[in-house]
Amino acid sequence: MINKIQKILMSVEGLIILALVAVLASTTTSYTRSKIESDKIKENLESEIEVKEKEIISAKDEIEFLNEELDFEKERVDDLEDSFRKVTNTVDDLEKLSKTDKELLQKYSKVSFLNEHYIPSDLRDIDDKYVYGDSDMEIHRSVDKFLDDLLEEADDDDLDLLIKSAFRSFGTQAVLKNNYLVTYGSGANTFSADQGYSEHQLGTTVDFTTSTTGTLTTAFENTEEFEWLQDNAYKYGFVLSYPKGNVYYQYEPWHWRFVGKDLARKLHRNNDSFYDLDQREIDEYLLEIFD
Repeated sequence: MINKIQKILMSVEGLIILALVAVLASTTTSYTRSKIESDKIKENLESEIEVKEKEIISAKDEIEFLNEELDFEKERVDDLEDSFRKVTNTVDDLEKLSKTDKELLQKYSKVSFLNEHYIPSDLRDIDDKYVYGDSDMEIHRSVDKFLDDLLEEADDDDLDLLIKSAFRSFGTQAVLKNNYLVTYGSGANTFSADQGYSEHQLGTTVDFTTSTTGTLTTAFENTEEFEWLQDNAYKYGFVLSYPKGNVYYQYEPWHWRFVGKDLARKLHRNNDSFYDLDQREIDEYLLEIFD
């Protein structure tokens, strides 16, 4: 009986073992299958990630290329705009220059000649309060505002700066020079220009004096007014035409010519005289003479 029971138990144990083995085999197979599937999914994901990374790199390269192209186009547009501006400015400058009297910065005083028909395009009366004597005096209209500013500033500084002479026509200069020749003979050539060679005919030149100095003499250089002009006239575009040592006329501390602020500043800064410069260099300042 015992043997029979033992056989039965052994048989049951065998069945249990077989069942356990079957379960284990099934579990192992399931795990193996799951791992294979997991590895495959991982591999697929890694492959997709790699593809996307390549696409991103390609997109970045494309964006960089497009940015470079965009920068190039921007530069090209900027260059075109610069070129257009330059052409426009050149056209504007040429138009402005065509309307500017080319005689205004020419060298006269025995160098260039103004004929008897030359008269500034527009003259304006100088304010009587700045005129010495009773004569009416005129100045080039475009110079008037600069002269007014100069005279007003001198007046604000309590100076007695007056104008003895301004625009003179060809005919007026001829009469004046003939009178000087009668009185002083050939000596008049040292201080008076022949008609056609006077800066006064341009309408941009004035002779300064004071109420006490009166006549045009070198005594004017000893006045506070002359000292002020030396320090300030260039700010308003005026320069001394005939300083000491010039080769044209005697020293004339009263005679000042308008040449524009830019050129006047250059001459003042370099301690140069208008007639010391080459005419081509002077002509470069014609465009902006009244700016």
